[in-house]
Amino acid sequence: MFFKKFIKSLISTSEQDQTPWIQRRPGIEIKSSREIKLITETAKIVSAVLNEIKKEVKSNVSTLDINEYAEKLVRDMGAIPSYKGYSGYPTATCISINNEVLHGIPNKNRIIKEKDLIKIELGVLLNGFHANKSIIVPVGSIGENAKNLIKTNEDAINQVINIIKPGNTLLDIAGTVEDIVKLNGFSVVEDYTGSGIGRNLHEQPAIFNFRTNELPNIVLREGMTFTINPIINEGSKFCKTLNDQWTVITSDGKLSSNLRHTIAITKNGCEVLTK
Repeated sequence: MFFKKFIKSLISTSEQDQTPWIQRRPGIEIKSSREIKLITETAKIVSAVLNEIKKEVKSNVSTLDINEYAEKLVRDMGAIPSYKGYSGYPTATCISINNEVLHGIPNKNRIIKEKDLIKIELGVLLNGFHANKSIIVPVGSIGENAKNLIKTNEDAINQVINIIKPGNTLLDIAGTVEDIVKLNGFSVVEDYTGSGIGRNLHEQPAIFNFRTNELPNIVLREGMTFTINPIINEGSKFCKTLNDQWTVITSDGKLSSNLRHTIAITKNGCEVLTK
């Protein structure tokens, strides 16, 4: 599964970089207040750009047009799009529609239509630090199940924010997401997770959204920075990747919802940097 490969790659990279060990797990970096300030500045750009481009999400607009506008805004602010060129990814944003789970590649022929469910992911690099965020933009009047899917995703991420604090664990995050999603009749995507973030777009630990013994249950500490990213499906949790090697879709063709925030753990809780 993706998350197993992800963990192996993080451990390999961390060992090469000789970054610090925390709780016998390599590479989980505790950020200084100065570093968190720099990530916060990056996060402000991410949020500002997403707030601006979501106004352009409407019928008869191509996903490439939205992407190009986003990239222009990022560069006009003196920053760099984190995703463009990352492992060969071709554009500044990921724009996924309806049953596309994540990593949808913007395309001039991908035209937004009424009742579409649009998920936009944006990562930004500024002054050596990354931040990223995902938003959902419904186009026009969507169905009740789509509304419930979005609300469940929002409830899950908000409840997670409420419980993140030093002393809690990754399994606390995972269980909170899983319980809310299942209670509402939806499924948690297990193949993709949030992650640590900072000088690298993806760092340790993996922030998973389901109960598992296959990933390390890290105890949270002040100064950790990571993305929380509950991804939920209307139907089956299973996904598949298209021939472009990036776009992930639901295996049953049903809707998917994807929200993400960059957060920093504080002394008594957490701060959402991508407000």
